[in-house]
Amino acid sequence: MKHWLRAAGVLVFILALALAGCEKAPDKAAAPAAAGPKTGELKVGFVYTSPVGDAGYSWAHDQGRKAVEKMDGVKTSYVEAVKDGADAERVIENMARGGFDLVFATNFGFMDPTMKVAKDYPNVKFMHCSGFKSSENVSNYFGRIYQARYLTGITAGHMTKSNTIGYVAAFPIPEVIRGINAFTLGVRSVNPKAQVRVVWTKTWFDPALEKDAAVSLLDVGCDIIAQHQNSPGPQEAAQERGKYSIGYNSDMSSFAPKAHLTAAVWNWAPLYEATVKEVREGTWKGNRAIWWGMDKGAVDIAPFGPMVPKDVQDKVLAQKALLMKGEDKIFVGPIKDQGGQVKIAAGVKAEDKELLGMTWFVEGVVGSVQ
Repeated sequence: MKHWLRAAGVLVFILALALAGCEKAPDKAAAPAAAGPKTGELKVGFVYTSPVGDAGYSWAHDQGRKAVEKMDGVKTSYVEAVKDGADAERVIENMARGGFDLVFATNFGFMDPTMKVAKDYPNVKFMHCSGFKSSENVSNYFGRIYQARYLTGITAGHMTKSNTIGYVAAFPIPEVIRGINAFTLGVRSVNPKAQVRVVWTKTWFDPALEKDAAVSLLDVGCDIIAQHQNSPGPQEAAQERGKYSIGYNSDMSSFAPKAHLTAAVWNWAPLYEATVKEVREGTWKGNRAIWWGMDKGAVDIAPFGPMVPKDVQDKVLAQKALLMKGEDKIFVGPIKDQGGQVKIAAGVKAEDKELLGMTWFVEGVVGSVQ
């Protein structure tokens, strides 16, 4: 009898351990938490595609993270230089498993990994930057950087002498194509004879390759270099040739002070702070597409270089004032594509879904959308 009781006790002890282990394991299939205010410390994670020291895209996002870090009861963390695909999925899942309440996946290539992880962690809220997919616990977000692109295009259109402007571009996706089109519309609004020549690098952050791409454009007569890249490489190439540049992501004038005309820049802090506040108050919702513009302070242009004449600055700032009021008429027709076909009819304003899915170049762009 004693042996039987001892054996039963052991079995009970083992069963208790097993149940305790089950309670500690992450429950991927748990139902989403009920909506309501979040109490206690809020853990917020950020996933970056390039080093925060890139002085560009990831650096700009990290400035937004630092603003969130200053909020009461919020703790942030980030992982930098994360590759698309399996690497992104691993990092995002590690954050979800690690008890993060909110994860910002800041690169277009992180979209599918975010959606995959989100299915397994319904209690975690995910924000994906520049994508188009969403779910009950995933929303996507971006800023209307094309508005800033348009303003920098006006600047370039006034400043070019050769009427040939180069554009070093990352990947042929709607986000980049839309920016090139807005920039070109700005250029040609003040200089209809000017053209914008595009070279694709198929990279987000490769300083040497981006610089080489800029050199190739300078070699064919471009006297201004614009970019959708994360490094100051293209601007450095322009300065070395005695030409001008239009930056992106942040004010990189310190890298090429003699070339810098202005730049299209990000300010993620307002959007990030507002999102964290929603999570804190229990009002955050999935299945959304958030697209803030200049009127909400999400995008802007950098200060002008000293070579930009006062009258040109005044013209650009006058257009900026309209955008600040919410008067966005950048993609109002008639707008033709490269082949001369009208894509947006006269007097018609392109809807957001058209802009978000844009896969064609406007008239005035020299290059392929591939």
